[in-house]
Amino acid sequence: MLIRRNRGWDIRESQVTPEHVFLNRRSFMGGVAAAGAVAAFGRPALAAEDPSAGLYPAKTNPAFGDAGRPVTEAEEATTFNNYYEFGSSKRIASAAEKLPLRPWDIVIDGEVEAPLTLGIDDLLKQVTLEERIYRHRCVEAWSMVVPWTGFPVKRLLEIARPNANAKYVRFETFNKPDVAPGQKPGFFTGYPWPYVEGITMAEAANDLAFLVTGAYGKPAPASMGAPIRLHLPWKYGFKSIKGIVRVSFTAERPVSFWETLGPSEYGFWANVNPEVAHPRWSQETEQVLGSGERIPTQLYNGYGEQVASLYAGLETEKLFM
Repeated sequence: MLIRRNRGWDIRESQVTPEHVFLNRRSFMGGVAAAGAVAAFGRPALAAEDPSAGLYPAKTNPAFGDAGRPVTEAEEATTFNNYYEFGSSKRIASAAEKLPLRPWDIVIDGEVEAPLTLGIDDLLKQVTLEERIYRHRCVEAWSMVVPWTGFPVKRLLEIARPNANAKYVRFETFNKPDVAPGQKPGFFTGYPWPYVEGITMAEAANDLAFLVTGAYGKPAPASMGAPIRLHLPWKYGFKSIKGIVRVSFTAERPVSFWETLGPSEYGFWANVNPEVAHPRWSQETEQVLGSGERIPTQLYNGYGEQVASLYAGLETEKLFM
């Protein structure tokens, strides 16, 4: 007898995009005449402008080929973004395009065998890109589904070679007030730039933790965190730091950007939980971007089977804040 085991993120079949519709849409976006995608990403990427353009689209990892609900349209997902470096509006895509993506160096330091600095294209030569379709749940109670391209964080751990003292991974974004108006002095009073986030080594080694370099079958636009960002689908979106320039391995828990600004509202763990409200709004449901539909939120954003064990023994911690 065949027994089907439902995955934690499964929802009704009627809510899932039919395969032929999804494939036709991807084919449409992949063509140079795909006006909607070009509008969302800006002008088409040329090899001379982005040396990584030939790496896309990458093969879909079948283990992460279905997020259980329809993929958000590219035009919507690439133009509705929280990126405070470029302002408090969600519509920062045009402003973000001013961020130069080459050259782009990533410093790896802290509790490692030997610190190193890698250019983004040198890093890409050491990894195998794959596509994963993940849910994204913002702490503001909206959500989307994106076909991300990138590589597992655990591959970066192999490259970095952290030593036995490393307990956490601290990520840091760029600080370029000349092109990022939100980072200019006085724009956001008291904001502790650059943006910093942190996760445990166990979280970093989890199969779901993903470093993103592309989306929708091409290099990611600046608005989505290019040339490299983090994506942790079981956590609220602010944990998935964009525009990474430094990865530090530490013995002490990092204090993240939003923890510094609002420790009563934003904690270190920030795992999704519909039963734990934000101090100013409920987390029981989420608005699906571009659909007009509001749906129930799931514990760990539906990925509990893969990540719940990471938090065994940590019941005294504020895991869902």
